[in-house]
Amino acid sequence: MKLESVALACLLVLPLSLAAKVSPEKAAELDGPELTCMGAERAGSASGVAEYTGKWVGKWPGVTKDYGYEPGPYADEKPLFTITAQNMAQYEDKLTEGQKALLKLYPDSYRMNVYPSHRDFGFQDWVCDTVKKNAVEAEVIDDGLGITGTSGAIPFPFPQSGIEAVWNIINPHRAWTEKAVCDIADVYANGSIAWGRNKFMTLNPGNDPKKRGSYTDKINAYFYTGYLLPERDKGFVAVGYQPNNFKNDATQSWQYQPGLRRVRQAPEVCCDYPVPPAGLRTVDDDYVFNGSPERYTWKLVVKKEMYVPYHNFKINDPALKYSELIKPNTINPDYVRYELHRVWIVEGYLKDGMRHIYTKRRLYADEDTWIALWADNYDARGQLWRVAFANYFYSQESATFHRGASIYHDLTAKAYEAGYLVNERGEDWWRINIPLTPADFSPQAAARGLQ
Repeated sequence: MKLESVALACLLVLPLSLAAKVSPEKAAELDGPELTCMGAERAGSASGVAEYTGKWVGKWPGVTKDYGYEPGPYADEKPLFTITAQNMAQYEDKLTEGQKALLKLYPDSYRMNVYPSHRDFGFQDWVCDTVKKNAVEAEVIDDGLGITGTSGAIPFPFPQSGIEAVWNIINPHRAWTEKAVCDIADVYANGSIAWGRNKFMTLNPGNDPKKRGSYTDKINAYFYTGYLLPERDKGFVAVGYQPNNFKNDATQSWQYQPGLRRVRQAPEVCCDYPVPPAGLRTVDDDYVFNGSPERYTWKLVVKKEMYVPYHNFKINDPALKYSELIKPNTINPDYVRYELHRVWIVEGYLKDGMRHIYTKRRLYADEDTWIALWADNYDARGQLWRVAFANYFYSQESATFHRGASIYHDLTAKAYEAGYLVNERGEDWWRINIPLTPADFSPQAAARGLQ
């Protein structure tokens, strides 16, 4: 099934009140001959998008470990070509504005190695069953601040509006839990690097593979972050939760400050709250976008073919030292893999009377997963300001894609942050879908400090 931009235009202007569940007949198209269970087109394209096979769920041929780093099934492939500042005009229609800006700003540093496209990883049966159920049941409620439906997978495989699309981006199928010690590199225009490190955990109750939850449950996700570096932040711990519905709730956080030796509830940590240690990204830049959709009017623009970071196993390799990866201007492009995929483009425009440092956001979400891979963010003058992209790899431990090194560029300051780095963390490399409980994210857990 082809979704052309002209046909989409009829859907994009639907008012929120007309956004509706689809019929059982429409839902029956999911996991059929034309569509995957996520609503993506199975067919490839003449220009290079691969046909969807979904032949591997969990492990793939060559996997040697139940958890931890694996090089992935495409490790021996070579780039088909490289996009540079010199030849970017040839590929312009498949580049984001942020990619074009980085190519122009750093012509000797930023480039895009483009590899063959693959769509070989599928979903567990329960995930597909949840999407099919949501197709006929899920709805947007409370003026766009909440949704109904079964959690653990996207609510809207046939999005009919921008608000439905952004709720998919907020709730793609991802790991139930994650735990790691992550390094953070803040690289400035003069080439200096400031390092951070934190113990990091999350728990998404609705993604528990053993039981289904609801998007009307109170908690969407719990989080824990405890800083080991820089020295000024050492011992600081923040815990909290993000709700499913933002009408009468908001992201809540409790913080342990070692200098005070007490836990206090934090002020509002929504939206454009700057993330330590350098403030080069906002709270809702995580996953390139997350949290409440409340401050923006959302528009579903189009689905089109783009070059996006994909199947990025190599960038998380423990054999790769930070001295090889973290370079001036941008991370070493030799370790970033781009592929041609169809992505949904979703734009957010700051509402009148609302505050945020970004007045416009443009998100690029993979059609196969609804994971947002790239974001272009604009300042109050309407100028492209910050660019974010996340390098996902497929996790055999959780049987789904998992975020790896995430990059946040400030084009004005000519600085960037590389976060969720685990290459040099040894046994503290990602552990995914291991048992955690809400008690691990409580104010009492924060009071215990770094364990």
